[in-house]
Amino acid sequence: MDEVEVVVAHSERATLRVGDVFLKVDADQARIDAEVAAMALAPVPTPEVLWHKPPALAITAVPGTTLGRLGGPSTGSPAAWAAAGAAIRKLHEAPLPPWPGRGKGLDALRAELDAECESLVTNGVLPADLVTRNRQVAEAALRPWTPAFTHGDLQIAHVFIDGDQVTGIIGWSEAGPGDALYDLATFTLGHEERLGDLLAGYGTDVDLDVIRGWWSLRSLLVVRWLSEHGFDPFAPGCEVDVLRSRM
Repeated sequence: MDEVEVVVAHSERATLRVGDVFLKVDADQARIDAEVAAMALAPVPTPEVLWHKPPALAITAVPGTTLGRLGGPSTGSPAAWAAAGAAIRKLHEAPLPPWPGRGKGLDALRAELDAECESLVTNGVLPADLVTRNRQVAEAALRPWTPAFTHGDLQIAHVFIDGDQVTGIIGWSEAGPGDALYDLATFTLGHEERLGDLLAGYGTDVDLDVIRGWWSLRSLLVVRWLSEHGFDPFAPGCEVDVLRSRM
């Protein structure tokens, strides 16, 4: 009998692995439904859905390894990073999925960011100058964008590579119409040195200030949540270091 591995677990969702099967349990049925629908529509390799009975989803493991993890070294050749970029571009060029994006509008996002920045400073979580500088950088991301088919949570640990080929992309619960540059920023968070390799495969000019803006914005918004859910954003190479790199 294979051991049960807890991949991630907190109050909103949990993912377990038993052999080659992943079992995802999510308190938000809409996230599970979106994940199943997105994997069916996405023009990139995805896990096979074994069964789906809310609040649980069973999928197969995908072959290969990731290009690294947040807080750890980035791995893989420039060609492997370029292959990831090409796969992400293929997703972004696909027809939009027929459901609304899960993200907030610009006004709501700006209000949430400002409230979070105030909380981080007032409660002594981060120094005021660090928060102020990154709030300035984050402003570049707060602009209108043309919606694309986005993954929505494209962490580096969600893309698997074998050699220089993408073998699977997992974690589709936040998928929907969104900002393509948010996906690129999420994938390279903490691995800024590999952005050029990724964009070589992505194959089109992007606004680097917007990507930097999303790095700061995403990090500011999640520091407190991560701390409250058993994760450490202060670990080397993680979100707080991302914020410090903008100073």
